Amino acid sequence: MGNSGKGYFIITFGCQMNEHDSEVIAGVLQSKGFVKTDKHENADVIILNTCCVRETAENKVYGMLGRLRRLKTLNPNLIIGICGCMPQQEEVAKKIRHRFPYVDLIFGTHNLHQLPDLLDKVLESKETVLEVWSTNGQIAENMPIKRENGIKAWVTIMYGCNNFCTYCIVPYVRGRERSRLPEDIIREIRQLAREGFKEVTLLGQNVNSYGKDLEQRTDFADLLLLLEDIDGIERIRYMTSHPRDFTDKLINVISNSKKVAEHFHLPVQAGSNHVLKMMNRGYTREQYLELVEKIRKAVPNASITTDLMVGFPGETDEDFADTMDLVQKVQYDSAFTFIYNQRTGTPAARSEKQVDVNVKKERIKALIELQNKISLERNKADIGKVLKVLVEGRSKTNNDRLAGRSGTNKLVIFSGQEDLIGKLVNVKIVEASLSHLDGCLVNI
Repeated sequence: MGNSGKGYFIITFGCQMNEHDSEVIAGVLQSKGFVKTDKHENADVIILNTCCVRETAENKVYGMLGRLRRLKTLNPNLIIGICGCMPQQEEVAKKIRHRFPYVDLIFGTHNLHQLPDLLDKVLESKETVLEVWSTNGQIAENMPIKRENGIKAWVTIMYGCNNFCTYCIVPYVRGRERSRLPEDIIREIRQLAREGFKEVTLLGQNVNSYGKDLEQRTDFADLLLLLEDIDGIERIRYMTSHPRDFTDKLINVISNSKKVAEHFHLPVQAGSNHVLKMMNRGYTREQYLELVEKIRKAVPNASITTDLMVGFPGETDEDFADTMDLVQKVQYDSAFTFIYNQRTGTPAARSEKQVDVNVKKERIKALIELQNKISLERNKADIGKVLKVLVEGRSKTNNDRLAGRSGTNKLVIFSGQEDLIGKLVNVKIVEASLSHLDGCLVNI
C-alpha cells in the first residue's frame, strides 16, 4: 500500500543537531511518499525527535506521548515513532515501550539511516519495532534532507563527542567523535549553493576536534579554508566550539576569512578553576581568558557568546563569585544561562555535594541580571556602526519590516523591500535593545 498523500508531523526537542536530524527524517518520509502536515491531528505518522540533556526536555516528551494516546485511539492506523537521544539510553527505551505500548517505532541516534526499513517493518508488524544501536556504525552519506529555509542551512561535519564532561550525557547517546570526509562536506555545500542557500552552519558537538579521526589529516581550520572558495555561499558559521581545542591556527584562519562569521561561541560553563576541574573541562579560567584576549586582538569587532551553568555539585559562593567575575572580564555579547540538573548516567549526578535549589535560583537570577546589563551595553555600542546583514525575511514582531542577522549574530530589524530577502545588505544601527538592533539601509 502506497503512502502518497499521507501526512507526517515531526516534533523536535533539543539542539541544532536534533533540528538537522529532523530535516533528514522529513527527507526520508517525503521520499516514501508522505507529505508534511501543519497539525499533528491530521498526521498519519508522528515522530518525536528527543533530547535528554535536561530533565525538563524528557518530561515534555513523556507528556506529549501521553497526549498522543487519544489520537491513536481515534486513528489506530496512526504510526507514532520516537527517536533521538532519549531512546539511546537502554533503560529509557524499555520504559517508553512499557509505559506507552501504543508507540509503534523506537530508534536511536546511531541508526537514523535505517528509518526507511524501520517504517516498512512497522507497516508489516503489529508489534512495537524497537531498534537502538548501542554503538555507532559507518556515517551514512546521501540521506535525503528536507530543509525549510532556503537561505540558511545546517550541515553536520562530525558526530559524537570524546570529552566526557562530568555533567553531560552526550558522549553516551551520540557516541565517539566521527568526522565526515572533507569531500562529502564540500559536495553537500556546493549543492546548497546551487540551490540558492547563502549561509551554512557547520554542526558538531565539538567542531574544533574535526578531522582528528581521519586518515588524511584535515583539521577544522583546513576545512574552513576549503569551504572559503565555494561560490554562492556568503557566510559560514559553526557550532559548537570547545575552548580547549581552539587553536591559534584556527583564530588566524577566521581572522583572514571573508566568509566565516566574526561570532565566537565559547561555552565556558563556569569561571572557577575548582568547578572547571570537577566538570572535566580541560582548561583553566586563565587559559580561557587568554583565548578571549587572542580572539579580541585578531578580530577586534568579534562578538563572543557563551554557555554558563550555576549550581554544579560542590559549587561554593566563592566559585560562583569567580563566574560573575569572569563574566565581567569577558563582557559577553550574550549567554545561555541555566541551572545544573542531574542527568542519570553522568558522574556529576552521583555527587553527594548537590547544591540547594534555592541557592541555584538566587545565583541564576544574579547571573542573568549581570549578563543582561552587559548585553544591553554591548548592543548599544553598535549604534552608529554599519553592519552587514543577511536578510532572512519579515520581522516576526513587526511584519512591515525586514529582519536578518549580522556577522556577529545580532538580530537586526530595518525597513526595506521584500526583494532583499536572501541578500547581504549594509544596515546602519540607530537604536539598540536587549533583544535586537534597529537600523536603516545604507549604500556603501
